[in-house]
Amino acid sequence: MRAMWKGTVAFGLVAIPINLYAATENKGVSLRQVHESDGGRIQYRRYCSVEDVEVPYAEIAKGYEIEDGRMVVITDAELQSLPLPTQKTIEVLEFVPLAAIDPIFFDKAYYLEPQKSAVKPYVLLRDALHKSGHVAIAKVALRQREVLAVLRVHNDVLTMSTMLWPDEVRTPDFSFLQQDAPQVREQELTMAGQLIDSLAEPVFEPDRYQDSYRQALENLIDAKIEGEEVTTPPGVEQTAEVVDLISALQASVNAASRSKTPAKSSRKPAAAKAAEKKPPAKRRPTKSA
Repeated sequence: MRAMWKGTVAFGLVAIPINLYAATENKGVSLRQVHESDGGRIQYRRYCSVEDVEVPYAEIAKGYEIEDGRMVVITDAELQSLPLPTQKTIEVLEFVPLAAIDPIFFDKAYYLEPQKSAVKPYVLLRDALHKSGHVAIAKVALRQREVLAVLRVHNDVLTMSTMLWPDEVRTPDFSFLQQDAPQVREQELTMAGQLIDSLAEPVFEPDRYQDSYRQALENLIDAKIEGEEVTTPPGVEQTAEVVDLISALQASVNAASRSKTPAKSSRKPAAAKAAEKKPPAKRRPTKSA
């Protein structure tokens, strides 16, 4: 992995120099825009609307448009010189339980690697965080933008998850929230609880799931490369509006129970069961020397 940022974790009076790495990557299949008739790639060029010329990337700066249409030009050097203490520092502000943070605020995840001179304070912060059961709330400036962040331990490594600011999370404005809530019967609530229980697992195991869309897209691409005929499978029929909620819940509970039955019964193979029913074989007498 290649470090995308180098700085310091400020933990009280302790400074921990670290390297920052992206903890996630996009595994989606990358598709380009092409001309459908001949497959030619669609290209986009950077043109200046004033001079009507193509502009090289090195000459492109940032701009802020004000109300009268004029543009305030800001260079990368001016952005780098902004007086932000978090430009090169992850500043720890407080410690809170992880459950106190709504997941809607989480954005991107990163790994923190200690530099050679900072392994001991790094391990100290990691172990102290793990023992406390808390996570650290911090501030950091990444890509010319200051964000909130959460420091926590994952697989014996300090990780940082950037967060959205409160005013970046939209307030839901749906008409049904202003209306009187529909009355849910106790029987319906009980059945919904049974459905949740039938699908409940003790831990989350992400390896149990796979990206079906990506697999189907890769199969389609492979088929086209091999020159095979591509057929479109029938789509999933849209279910009609649920009229009898109890019947739908009961059918869902039954389906969930059936899907779990083979997994439970497969703990002991049929051969093992058959072996248990057979009487133990008699030992043959050993020949004397």
